[in-house]
Amino acid sequence: MRINMKQIGIHILLGLIAIVLLFPILFAFVNSFKTFEEATNHIWRIIPIKPTLENYKYVFSALPFVKITWNTFIIATIVTIFKSITSILAAYAFVFFDFKGKRGVYFLLISTMFIPFTVTMIPNYITISQLGLNDNIMGVALPQFADALGIFLLRQSMRTIPRSLVEVAKIEKIGHARVMKDIIVPIIKPSVVSTGIIFFINSWNEYVWPVLILKSKDNYTLSLALQMFISAEGGTDFTVAMAVSVITMMVPLLMYIIFQRYIINTFALSGVK
Repeated sequence: MRINMKQIGIHILLGLIAIVLLFPILFAFVNSFKTFEEATNHIWRIIPIKPTLENYKYVFSALPFVKITWNTFIIATIVTIFKSITSILAAYAFVFFDFKGKRGVYFLLISTMFIPFTVTMIPNYITISQLGLNDNIMGVALPQFADALGIFLLRQSMRTIPRSLVEVAKIEKIGHARVMKDIIVPIIKPSVVSTGIIFFINSWNEYVWPVLILKSKDNYTLSLALQMFISAEGGTDFTVAMAVSVITMMVPLLMYIIFQRYIINTFALSGVK
C-alpha cells in the first residue's frame, strides 16, 4: 500500500507538471480559433463559441507566409545536414583515431557548449558581413554548421561499437570513409536520426541570430514573423499572434512526437555510457 501510494503521488505530480507544460500550447491553439472579441471577453474558455479561420486567413494575406515557412524549412534542413555530417566525422575521429592531445582537444571542444551566444555573436556577425551574406538565408545557416552537442552525443553512441570492427576493416584495407558509411553509421542510425531532429528543432526555433542577419520580409523566418506580429499588433490583435504561434510550433512539435523514442534513447544511452 505504501508503494502504491508513493507511485500514485509521483504520477499525480508528473501529471500536474505535464499540464503546466502543455497549457501554453493549448492556450495558443484555442485562442487562434477565436474572434478578437471572444478572446478578450472569454480568454480562458477552452472551446470557442464560434470557431473561425479568419486569423489564419489574415496571417497568409498580410505576409508571404508560404515563402517565410519555406525559408525556415530550408535553413533548418541545411543546418541539420551539415551539423550531422560534421558531428559524425568529428565523433568518428575522437573514437577511432589515436593522436596526441585527443582528450584535451575533445574537452576543449565540448567546453564551447558553455560559452554564451553573446560572446560569439559579434565575431560571427562581422564574418558574415565580410562575406556579403547579410539578409541572406545562408548567412543564418553558415555559423551553425558544427555543434559540440552533436559531437558529444554521437561520440557516446560510437563508443559502444567494438573497435575490433574497425580493426578488421583496416586489415582488409577498407578506407575510413567506407567504414563510416557501411559499418558505423548504420549501427548508430537511431542516434543520428534523433540528433538530427534536435538540430532541426533548434534551428527552426532560432530567433536572435536570424533577426540580426535578415532584414527583408521575403527572407524572414517564422520566429521573426511571429515577433513582428507581437510587437506591432500583439496588443490589439492577440488572436492573430496566437495563429502565428500555432503555425510556428506545429512542425517541430510533430517531429518530436514522431521521433521522441529515438531522442529519449539517445540521451539515455549517452548518460549511461
